Amino acid sequence: MKFSSYLLNRKSCRIDPFMRYSIDASMGLFSHLCGCLLKPHLDASSDEEMSDFFFKLQALQTATNFFSESNRLGHGGFGPVYKGLMSNGQEVAVKKLSLNSRQGLNEFTNEVKLLLRVQHKNLVMLLGCCAEGPEKMLVYEYLPNRSLDYFLFDKRKSALLDWTRRFRIVRGIARGLLYLHEEAPERILHRDIKASNILLDDQLNPKISDFGLARLFPEEQTHLNTFKISGTHGYMAPEYALHGYLSVKTDVFSFGILVLEIVSGRKNHDESLGAVKGDLLNYSWTLFEVGKSLEVVDSSLDKFSRDEAAMCIQLGLLCCQANVADRPDMNTVRLMLSSDSFTLPTPGKPGIHGRVVSHWTTTSSAAFTDNTTTTTTTATTKPSTGIDFDEDYSRNSMSYSSIDEGR
Repeated sequence: MKFSSYLLNRKSCRIDPFMRYSIDASMGLFSHLCGCLLKPHLDASSDEEMSDFFFKLQALQTATNFFSESNRLGHGGFGPVYKGLMSNGQEVAVKKLSLNSRQGLNEFTNEVKLLLRVQHKNLVMLLGCCAEGPEKMLVYEYLPNRSLDYFLFDKRKSALLDWTRRFRIVRGIARGLLYLHEEAPERILHRDIKASNILLDDQLNPKISDFGLARLFPEEQTHLNTFKISGTHGYMAPEYALHGYLSVKTDVFSFGILVLEIVSGRKNHDESLGAVKGDLLNYSWTLFEVGKSLEVVDSSLDKFSRDEAAMCIQLGLLCCQANVADRPDMNTVRLMLSSDSFTLPTPGKPGIHGRVVSHWTTTSSAAFTDNTTTTTTTATTKPSTGIDFDEDYSRNSMSYSSIDEGR
């Protein structure tokens, strides 16, 4: 597409300050939003490129065989996702907003605003959108190997993920998160890092997807406090799940859980494994304490680097420390993964308790798979720090909060 020249340069994108605040989630706003986001960055000679960003509804209907069930890749809180084949031979993934999904529109709009700001090889690329008719759609690059969980948690497919590939996936996810936290035009918290939100390209390289719950995070602040908790069971940091304490270390915690899943080839909670092994984080910590951490490594791996596996397990535990300050940031994680001379600290007890609250209401938010659930609730415990809230309490708020700094 001619619009690719814009996509490759959108790292310099800046959006007017009013876009930092929550917007009225009306259906008519979507097409207006897309235009407002794009026009400041395109001159008069770029009208044709801008039009290329907007896909015709008829073209997407033809590409997806009128959104047939056979083309459906998955379903999320916003609505279904379909595979499409455009007339020029390009394969795409079409995210379609359900007509009756107010929640989905918030996620949908949020995703447009964020993805137009970022560009990285380990983030899924937004190709365009469709604002025709009552149903709004986003169009992404199509990744043929679906999501990480599709392989990782299926013993018949997990053999394709040998140790070299798994370690490369861990490093790729870390690079993507580092970009969001430190290198993007504005700092972004993903808030829903999990196996089903990691898509794999034809070489099984990872790309972080599904930015429906993501939010901007002011660089000058160390944390935010919110009454709305959004995320997925088992991946949420305890201080966020229980008290609404949100920081970059919230994503780091989720990353740590994901690393342990990649090493072990199992989900972070599996009741069929019994009380001792059922909670992956607790089980990994128990083994680490007695010097047997490698016992958590996926038994389907014929061979693996013991040093790299041990390092990944230790890194996963460090990322999941109960004390927020004890978790590394993503820049430190990158150094740990890329340097043979970096000595990892010895982790203390991780944040095992408080990751799941019993009274959640759940809605699926996996973009390309159906086997995980994303949760939103109102926190039952009010943050204890002094806060002057200037925050939209909607589930996917990107508004900034005026709060007291400090941990």
